[in-house]
Amino acid sequence: MDVDDTVPTDRVTPDGASPDAVSEPGPPTPRTASALWADGVGRAGTRSLQVLAIVALVTVAVFAVTRLTLIVIPVLIALVLAAAISPLVRLMRRKGVPPFLATIVALLALVAVLAGVVWLVVAAVVNQWPELRDQAIDGFDELQAYVESLPFQITEEQIQSVRDSAVGLLQSDAVGSGALAGVSQTVDFVAGFFVMVVVLFFFLKDGPQIWEFLLRPFHGARYERGKRIGDSTVTTLGGYVRGTAIVALVDAVAIGIGLAIVGVPLVIPLSVTVFLLAFIPLVGATLAGILCALVALVAVGPVEALIVVAIVIAVNQLEGDLLQPVVMGRTLRLHPLVILVALTAGTVLAGLTGAVLAVPIAASIWRAIQVWDGPDLPARFARPKEREPAEAA
Repeated sequence: MDVDDTVPTDRVTPDGASPDAVSEPGPPTPRTASALWADGVGRAGTRSLQVLAIVALVTVAVFAVTRLTLIVIPVLIALVLAAAISPLVRLMRRKGVPPFLATIVALLALVAVLAGVVWLVVAAVVNQWPELRDQAIDGFDELQAYVESLPFQITEEQIQSVRDSAVGLLQSDAVGSGALAGVSQTVDFVAGFFVMVVVLFFFLKDGPQIWEFLLRPFHGARYERGKRIGDSTVTTLGGYVRGTAIVALVDAVAIGIGLAIVGVPLVIPLSVTVFLLAFIPLVGATLAGILCALVALVAVGPVEALIVVAIVIAVNQLEGDLLQPVVMGRTLRLHPLVILVALTAGTVLAGLTGAVLAVPIAASIWRAIQVWDGPDLPARFARPKEREPAEAA
């Protein structure tokens, strides 16, 4: 009988090698570069590199913002103002007013309001300055008499020495360099103001077209996401500014009436200061109350200053318990800790302007995160729904 030397088909290798050659163990296969990053340590290293890259990118962005404040701050202010004034422009356009004319009318209305407020403040200070100066001198004399009546001895020579030191400081080179720095800051302010006006004009006139231009590289779901983010940002900024302005106006009027009844001078400048400080959450009301109390203490006396403090506290309580929830609604839902961190970061980066802009920008960022996956609150941020009785059964 012939012996079949053929290799079974189930043992034939693709290369035609014999089964014995296939069964022999070969040398160990070296680990590839991708396999080195596949274990736990490799994944942790990958995440660490990604985090470091993000931190470096954020650091460069913050550094660029701090170096380009003459451009960044006016653009942000223009964006906030445009979000607040845009309903007026849209209303005039719906009435048939051309876009250019509607934008000019809105800008002129804003300038007229600002000019009127500045004129009222300057007129009040000029008219009441002699009286306030006399009251301040009397208050300083009373303070000096009180200091001289203290148990420990403070001589007239020591008080005169303090006065001479103050005069010498005012006449020193440091004050001159400070004045030059003030002139430089004034020039920067004027330049930034004109940049803000020009940017505000284009935002009001062509805001939607500008955003459409920026969204040109995106299509489909990414384009829809960009549209949602743009709409939610404008809505949040506009609602925040308009709501805060209403609350600040009520606070300024109420506190101004109280100051007038008590007899505190400079009622209009103090009311304007209360209005402006109301745009700084958490600390603005406190600063306004301290300023009003100090003016009342110097001008009229300690009893009236305590009355002013009581008025400010009452108005702030009314604002926090009634006016703020009704006017602001769901426009700004941030935890106080988030607001505090945003205020601190904004103040460090851009001073007082950063403190004013930090909270609305933080609110807009949070709203953009909410609408990232859809027009409503995403599922990962929403509260879990309760099961129906039928489902539970």
